Amino acid sequence: MADPSSYRPKPGQIPDSPGVYKFRDEHRRVIYVGKAKSLRQRLASYFQDLANLHPRTRTMVTTAASVEWTVVSTEVEALQLEYSWIKEYDPRFNVKYRDDKSYPHLAVTMNEVFPRVQVMRGAKKKGVRYFGPYGHAWAIRDTVDLLLRVFPVRTCSAGVFKNASRTGRPCLLGYIGKCSAPCVGRVSPEEHRDLAEEFCDFMAGRTGTYIRRLEQQMTEAAEEMEYERAARLRDDIEALRKAMEKNAVVLADATDADLMALAEDELEAAVQIFHVRGGRVRGQRGWVTDKVEAVTTGDLVEHALQQLYGEETGDSVPKEVLVPALPEPVEPVQEWLTARRGSNVSLRIPQRGDKKALMETVQRNALQSLALHKTRRASDLTTRSRALEEIAEALDLDSAPLRIECYDISHLQGDDVVASMVVFEDGLQRKGEYRRFQIKGFAGQDDVRSMHEVITRRFRRYLVEKEKTGEWTDGEDTVPETAEILADGTPLPGSTLAEDDGRPKRFAYPPQLVVVDGGRPQVAAAQRALDELGIDDIAVCGLAKRLEEVWLPGEDDPVVLPRSSEGLYLLQRVRDEAHRFAITYQRAKRAKRFRSGPLDDVPGLGESRKQALIKHFGSVKKLRSATIDQICEVPGVGRKTAETIAVALAQAAPAAPAVNTATGEIMEDDGHAAPETTAGPAEEPVTAGASDERRGQET
Repeated sequence: MADPSSYRPKPGQIPDSPGVYKFRDEHRRVIYVGKAKSLRQRLASYFQDLANLHPRTRTMVTTAASVEWTVVSTEVEALQLEYSWIKEYDPRFNVKYRDDKSYPHLAVTMNEVFPRVQVMRGAKKKGVRYFGPYGHAWAIRDTVDLLLRVFPVRTCSAGVFKNASRTGRPCLLGYIGKCSAPCVGRVSPEEHRDLAEEFCDFMAGRTGTYIRRLEQQMTEAAEEMEYERAARLRDDIEALRKAMEKNAVVLADATDADLMALAEDELEAAVQIFHVRGGRVRGQRGWVTDKVEAVTTGDLVEHALQQLYGEETGDSVPKEVLVPALPEPVEPVQEWLTARRGSNVSLRIPQRGDKKALMETVQRNALQSLALHKTRRASDLTTRSRALEEIAEALDLDSAPLRIECYDISHLQGDDVVASMVVFEDGLQRKGEYRRFQIKGFAGQDDVRSMHEVITRRFRRYLVEKEKTGEWTDGEDTVPETAEILADGTPLPGSTLAEDDGRPKRFAYPPQLVVVDGGRPQVAAAQRALDELGIDDIAVCGLAKRLEEVWLPGEDDPVVLPRSSEGLYLLQRVRDEAHRFAITYQRAKRAKRFRSGPLDDVPGLGESRKQALIKHFGSVKKLRSATIDQICEVPGVGRKTAETIAVALAQAAPAAPAVNTATGEIMEDDGHAAPETTAGPAEEPVTAGASDERRGQET
């Protein structure tokens, strides 16, 4: 625990101007980011008598080891920089709202030639129109199914679309009238894009225009005695009205607004947001956070607004945002929202009428969300605490292992040997701390030796980080700061350490327990690696798959935990996650190796230019026979690059021909059968350098 007076800035050193400040811990990790109208006044408040500070603030300043600041011109700039730093450094003492689920959106991919309507989750992509979020994916599909009668926009995947284009036959939706079938040319790209634009307009709330237009068309069809067409239009109108009824009207004046409500106690806060577009509730989401810093309701609102609109621009930021309390001061936040939207945004507290009544509904949802979260967390927290205590007792540890790291080795018959490191903190996954390793010290299959190398590399990096921060030195035998070194002192090629920039370090924080996937040999290898590095304060154990036995270093017999033990269940989860992470990486490396070709060995040739070359020439075989001048005709390829490509392809051995296993025919690079006069052996193998077309044939 640090004494705040040890790193307190000298009097007069802090400027009296707006800015953003960072507190760092002894590892140089940023643990808190804040902004202030006056840096001098704000930072002075942290260095008063500890007894006068809020308990959470007291914990933060005693965990910190230094403070830095950056001066800005205005409070709006301070707000923007604070948001950027919180996203970049992920400080442990800042309020961070976490989605209680990944909410699905209705998305229209307007960035494609033929826009597609689909359900999307996760980060938003540029050029895609989003509507929602929705509580359930089925709600989106029900709405889309109704609207496709009137707006038959494409909903199929890229693979289905290409297959239909190749065969000249649309999918089922094209036959039943719920897709305009642009894949087979029934409509032009421009006509299909107009349909997508109309679909987006309807979802954005501009519904009256389309219903009136359809009603007029229905009347005209009836007058002309085209009764079948009139009946179809009648059904279309009914479908649109049914889709509109799924979102009840809550505000009569067709308001576009977001309503935010908070429910909080001393430890946690829950936020609920209703997205109202065209007077109807178009989406809802909820977040929960631990109150790791002393904050007011206005501060929580400000943090929630940053989380909600930090990545949004344009119409994604509504004209009106209704909140339970205003940030102090409110002007910088309002200016920031206005800048993100591009036009004026009103940030206020509803006082009366329909908006206040709807805010009360949002507030009830927030209270219910917090109560439900507490019920779940209480049970979960109790279970995780019991599991950690059982592990500590079974392994005879001094305290519960709050940080556990697990390692696993994966390979395929000695090829593509990789390892994984997964991290659990307080019994929960910390995916941002996961790491992957390629075994570099030797070739072939040796799990024990691989485990020794991985543990050595990981904790060698840990010692380097400790030495850089001054926590640990060992006489004159210091570790180079720019290389990753094996136990025998051999540096690994290309291994470097990141500069000290305050971001979470890759290997800077030690675990209390290292778990390896395996039995006595793997445990012995891991312990030997730690002993060679002089590390004696980290426990090691292994979990063998066969009987789920826990092995300890130097012990002849394993520790057998009861099958109903929460501690065993947690160790199994950690081990299984390490296995999943390792095998996923190993499969990805193997797939990349199988997809490799002669162009992959050309220095400086990226993926985009490789695709451009294959698209221009049609195959590697035709590219190999091209002249340098012909290669220069490809956009983005200069003469020097063309010469490099020609030399690389000339040196690479030509790939063996592919065989159509169904017919026994030899396949050319373009995917067609070769003439009979050139046919070779029917079972000639396909090499790793074969083109994509030949690999597809072999598969």
